[in-house]
Amino acid sequence: MKFKEIISYVIIIAVVILIRTFLVTPIRVNGDSMNNTLKDGYLMILKKYEKNSIDRFDIVVIYQGGDKLIKRVIGLPKEDIEYKNNELYINDEIIINTFGDGNTNDFKDYCAENEYFVLGDNRENSKDSRVFGCVNENDILGTTNFVFFPFSKIGKVS
Repeated sequence: MKFKEIISYVIIIAVVILIRTFLVTPIRVNGDSMNNTLKDGYLMILKKYEKNSIDRFDIVVIYQGGDKLIKRVIGLPKEDIEYKNNELYINDEIIINTFGDGNTNDFKDYCAENEYFVLGDNRENSKDSRVFGCVNENDILGTTNFVFFPFSKIGKVS
């Protein structure tokens, strides 16, 4: 091979590494905690986390207990989160939440500054903030909302 060809391959590899490191990377859904929105085995695009870019109901990937978990943001920093009679309240105001599937037992929590409350959409089968508490923003790897496999499900999810 000629030197110019080798340089071309080196540049391509460097660009791919930079994109995966700083912008996006693939992520696999493991388990049933996000049913019916996401199924076990789906492959998605993880967009790396930028501070102050997370909104309520975003789907995030968090690092918790050595695992990467996919969950939905319910509570933002400095908010009181409460479920009463299967209804979501944030700072004592009812919030329409169409994402949760199944019954959500009553609970009350508060997230401090730089913390987020996350739940799986499959409320009856999810290890989430009800178990491990609010998630520090440093444990959020990024957001995800695009499935690229299986091909029959390719596209954006809400």
